Amino acid sequence: MSAPTTAPIPTPTAPGRLPLIGHGLRLVRDPLPFITSLREHGSVVRIRIGPTPAYVVTDPALARRVLVTDTAHFPKGGKYYDALRVFLGDGVATVADGDTHLRNRRLMQPMFSKAHIAERGDAMIDQVRATVGAWPAGEPRDVFAGMNEITLATFLVAVFGADLPAHLEGEFTALMPEIMRGTIRQVLLPPWITRLPLPANRAHADRVARLRALIDQAIDHHTDATAPESAAADGASGAEACPHAPQARPRQPSGLFETLIGAEDQLGRRQLQDEAITLLAGAIETTGTTLAWALYEIAGHPAVERRLREELASVCRDRPLRYDDLDQLPYARRVLQEALRKYGVSWMVTRTAARDIVLGGHLIPAGADVVWSPYLHQHDPSSYPDPDAFDPDRWEADRLPATRGSFLAFGDGRRKCIGENFAWVELQIILATVLQIWPRFTMTSPPPRPQAVITVKPDALTMRFHADSAD
Repeated sequence: MSAPTTAPIPTPTAPGRLPLIGHGLRLVRDPLPFITSLREHGSVVRIRIGPTPAYVVTDPALARRVLVTDTAHFPKGGKYYDALRVFLGDGVATVADGDTHLRNRRLMQPMFSKAHIAERGDAMIDQVRATVGAWPAGEPRDVFAGMNEITLATFLVAVFGADLPAHLEGEFTALMPEIMRGTIRQVLLPPWITRLPLPANRAHADRVARLRALIDQAIDHHTDATAPESAAADGASGAEACPHAPQARPRQPSGLFETLIGAEDQLGRRQLQDEAITLLAGAIETTGTTLAWALYEIAGHPAVERRLREELASVCRDRPLRYDDLDQLPYARRVLQEALRKYGVSWMVTRTAARDIVLGGHLIPAGADVVWSPYLHQHDPSSYPDPDAFDPDRWEADRLPATRGSFLAFGDGRRKCIGENFAWVELQIILATVLQIWPRFTMTSPPPRPQAVITVKPDALTMRFHADSAD
């Protein structure tokens, strides 16, 4: 890929553009059918988001060039990230490419090593068992809200430790869905509208400000909770211990975020806030949405549910799940990966062309938004035959080559999701625990329709969880 030396191929424009708003109405009313329909028009298709042109890459091979091979020419940016930065700030997912991103990613990387995550594994399992076990049997439950509640609680235990005040968790749960809705509104509307002093814009700004205040409280609480232990240890180190004094309890593994708090002098408090909010948004949206869709698909596929329960029983017998069991549950992993594939989870992500550049024969002008869509690529029939079918066995080893390069749920390249290891652990713990505690669950709502917000979530999904396995 290089600057054009021969005449580029004319780039087709998607049909249905309206004056002033471009394809904004389609993106709001039927975004998933619209984004998947673009494949019919070419490997690169021009759309308009308001008056602004954007170039949608429909070919997974070209998307890989944007994300991996030629990523220097397509830095993170565009309307999607401009809107996300309003509440994520310059977290590792949204900060511009360059030295700051590389430094922050290096500082955060130890949080998500397998060894660090394993230290929090038992605490995560305990939290999930307590939450899932408290569900009343036989009552209809909002599955999407329930999965977000569990993923948030588990995330907070893993990242900040087990003693975070309950009011913080409650406010996080209430704020995040509203902030996500406000963010996608800012992505799809023309910039001049999002800058007006309208009630919706003011409410979004107020929610973002409140989220930052809550994150600050969580950081302060974590710092205060760990400081006395350190101070006491320092005070006793140079003095003879009193034989009658109670023995200090072994220090429990602290939250993953302690790794970053130790680097606050390098990052600063504002950057700590940005990173915590980034992790929080990813933990709730991607993980909670995937679990909701996985439970829906399991409920509709008895053979899949049977295999899951048989695999879990063969590993755990009659005891609760342990962290070391996760690697012995390959079918559960395939079920979750298929849910991630079928439902995206993201449906529209942007990069920015750093200069005039040719991609797949099409000229992309400097500064233009370049759109790639995990949902679109993961429904490409050339990589995933019968893409609308739920087929966990498509992830068996002998079928994987066909999907290589087109599974982009966590992105790819140097900006690939830093929390992927954590996400897989959390997904597996929650799914296995739900299956262990509840022998049966049944749908109580019609089949949900996919709804594209930041992620592709179910519009309405309720289930009953039963304490018996009777038909």
